Amino acid sequence: MLESCQTAQERWGGVHQLIDRWLAERKELILHYSALRERAAPNSQPDRYRSEFCNVLVDYLSAGHFEIYSQLIREAEDFKDNRGLELIHQLYPRIEVTTQEALGFNDSYGHSADLANEQELQQELQQLGAMLDERFELEDCLIEVLHTAHQNMLTTS
Repeated sequence: MLESCQTAQERWGGVHQLIDRWLAERKELILHYSALRERAAPNSQPDRYRSEFCNVLVDYLSAGHFEIYSQLIREAEDFKDNRGLELIHQLYPRIEVTTQEALGFNDSYGHSADLANEQELQQELQQLGAMLDERFELEDCLIEVLHTAHQNMLTTS
């Protein structure tokens, strides 16, 4: 996951400060995910690890929904990019499924003072990781297609 994050930053890092910040948040999310998955002693500060991960997770999801996606839609509309709008409408429902799952994870583990079952947490965290990986691919596709289309429109204008 971390390698694909770095590749995305290299591809689109200079495109827009908003996307730059969001990709940096993605990298932070992956680092917190890894720390929670790989912690040496599960009982050492489990609330801190879970809390930090869930906070970054919710921030990342919020930035996507309330900043990035609306920005991409606005740009596609401004450029009358029907292909980009169609892509957004195809991918957004799949992204929304991952949002609901991630929010469910946060509801279950984000503010819980007592962790009854570490094995269950790790199992759900692994499933969440797979969904986040898919989400990152979908988001990268949106950014790549829309940025490329809009960049070409700007250079031909």
